[in-house]
Amino acid sequence: MLSTTEYVQQSLGLHLFFLRIMKEHAFFLELGFTPRDKDFTRTADEFRLAFDDVLRDVITLSNDVIAPDFLRSGEVITPFTLKAEEASAYYTGVAINTRLTKMEDELSAGRLSNFDHALVQRVSMLSNRVLDLLEKFIQFKTRILRDVTSCRMFTVNYPLLIDHILREARLYHRMLLRLQEKEVFDIEQEAFEQELFWNRIMAEHSLFIRGLLDPTENELITLANNFGNEFNELYEESKAAVDRTLPLSRVTDESLKATMEIRNFNAQGTQGILECKVKSIIIPLLGDHVLRESNHYLRLLRTYAK
Repeated sequence: MLSTTEYVQQSLGLHLFFLRIMKEHAFFLELGFTPRDKDFTRTADEFRLAFDDVLRDVITLSNDVIAPDFLRSGEVITPFTLKAEEASAYYTGVAINTRLTKMEDELSAGRLSNFDHALVQRVSMLSNRVLDLLEKFIQFKTRILRDVTSCRMFTVNYPLLIDHILREARLYHRMLLRLQEKEVFDIEQEAFEQELFWNRIMAEHSLFIRGLLDPTENELITLANNFGNEFNELYEESKAAVDRTLPLSRVTDESLKATMEIRNFNAQGTQGILECKVKSIIIPLLGDHVLRESNHYLRLLRTYAK
């Protein structure tokens, strides 16, 4: 059973990473609907604002609590997050709450070692609130994917991207349920599951980027395509590791190297988009979004490598 400290730190850390991811999923969905589906646009915006509200509460609870290595990982915010939000708000007219990013930038790493019962209760209640919101968001994404794949709806988002963000929401929900049950994670089993999941995610990020770059960006298209192929191979190796036909340590080492490289690619790409040096139809916040996810996976891999 998790200790009180582990439960609080792991729960708040999970929320700090994933709530921002979820609210951006809602934003990307919101931008993708046609005028006919204005009700879906409005619902996506309502989800975005609801995730904002919960994230604000998480940030408030997280000060002096979160582990220093987590705050340094770049999965909460990056040096580009605020500018990416400001640029995305400018391009779309959607009012993005940049105050939350500034609050996260001011977070202090954990100095407390003992958490009182009141804090534990507040974290538990907040997590139950997130679980309820997530279940509704998963249903919303599932309906969109069903309508798109049955040709009842058109959206500018790839069907694979909708499926991709649905899997991420389900992962968040699954991990949060385990935390609410105070389950102690088996680090080896966790490595199998997470590497299988995130290698596929990294492959799909690369393919999305490839498809959203301007056709004249030949060098970047080739690089993105190569990353896609590399992570597809790592995904297959991860499946072999789960089947015990390949050593997990080998997959972890290879995934760590590849993730460091794609993290650098994502950082350079996000900077290039913000500086108007990359021609694409990539909204700036999407560049920062995939950068944070690569930072998250990088921290996990470094933990497993130890």
